[in-house]
Amino acid sequence: MVNQKLQETVQKNLDSVTSDESTGVAGLVFVAVDCQGNELCAVPSGKKGAAAGRAPMDMDTVFWIASCTKLLATMACMQAVEQGKLKLDDAQFVYQHAPELKNVKVLDEGGRLVDKQHEITLRMLLSHTSGFGYEFFNPRLRDFGRPCGYDVFHADERDVLRMPLVNQPGTVWEYGVGIDWAGIVLERATGVRLNDWIQQHITHPLGLHNINMLPTDDMKKNLAYMHQKWPGQTTSSERDHMYREPIVAETHREKQHIFHSGGAGCFAKPNEYVQVLATLLNDGKSPKTGAQILKPETVEEMWKNQIPDQPNFARQGIGAAKPEATNALPEMYPQEGNPPQGWGLSFFLTIEPGATGRGRNTAWWAGIANLFWWCDREKGVAGMIASQVMPFGDGHVLGQWIHNEAAVYQALQST
Repeated sequence: MVNQKLQETVQKNLDSVTSDESTGVAGLVFVAVDCQGNELCAVPSGKKGAAAGRAPMDMDTVFWIASCTKLLATMACMQAVEQGKLKLDDAQFVYQHAPELKNVKVLDEGGRLVDKQHEITLRMLLSHTSGFGYEFFNPRLRDFGRPCGYDVFHADERDVLRMPLVNQPGTVWEYGVGIDWAGIVLERATGVRLNDWIQQHITHPLGLHNINMLPTDDMKKNLAYMHQKWPGQTTSSERDHMYREPIVAETHREKQHIFHSGGAGCFAKPNEYVQVLATLLNDGKSPKTGAQILKPETVEEMWKNQIPDQPNFARQGIGAAKPEATNALPEMYPQEGNPPQGWGLSFFLTIEPGATGRGRNTAWWAGIANLFWWCDREKGVAGMIASQVMPFGDGHVLGQWIHNEAAVYQALQST
């Protein structure tokens, strides 16, 4: 049941940002659910676009969720592992289906391509330890790709296939295209396109109809506009969409050419996405439909810290190799006292309780257009804040995520 006091608090918080043009955030949606999948609050604020006459933001608004897709792709891969169709720790199985990875080179610090010294497993692809990077975070990779350049938001498999590694496999965590590769391995091993798998084995069993890599006509009608704060500016303006190809694809032939990106391909309504999170709160079983889409032991495996030897991985900072895509951030999730932090399959783990009130081993992650989700299995609550504004790391959206997540925990304590 919606907590009316919480609803009002969140509405006031969001409106303080979306009503102020100087923030550059035209619209936001925030939604939180409990372990029964019941909405604690569901709040739209502002407008779908910054231009005059744009419709108000509402709970039917569809967002490109970018890297929030990674959770869905990882769940798909883990379902295939359960079925014996994929293997987590068998590099030769990966090479059987993705022979490109057997001989992929490593771009070293001097800009030279050298042989990889370790094998690549599906677990590495899902935990960002396979050695891949992203061109908008890694200047070395960005420069190596030029004069053509890389663009992982082009919905074209070729951008992923031609990228070298930037680290030796298994040596260090770095965010990159590993989960795109995991999706490619799943498709080739099963003969099922990644989006089709997600529809058949995740969204449909959960009763969700507005999470899709190929947005339906109804989803397109409710699409939020994309916004840009150009370097040096605080206000934003509408821009062409970051992920256009799936939106403009109309015919079957056109849709066949769209890369099903496990790293960034999905569009969704936030109030449906959080039902996926509610399912993870319940050890892989939907509290709404009763569908068991993952085994409890699989969910436990996803929540295991994959990089215990790198407790400060998130304090190395985020570079702004492409300032139009991301702000430079000193660390991903500051915590007082700098406790150890971890990475699961495939999300950030705040191992110690957080300042907002979140419990131990809370999972969270984000999308580059400033969307953030969290899933707290200890306290049985999850949520998401969604916007469509570039570059990543917008201080106003981050602030609203933190303030409203804290409001959720305060409301839980008072009930």
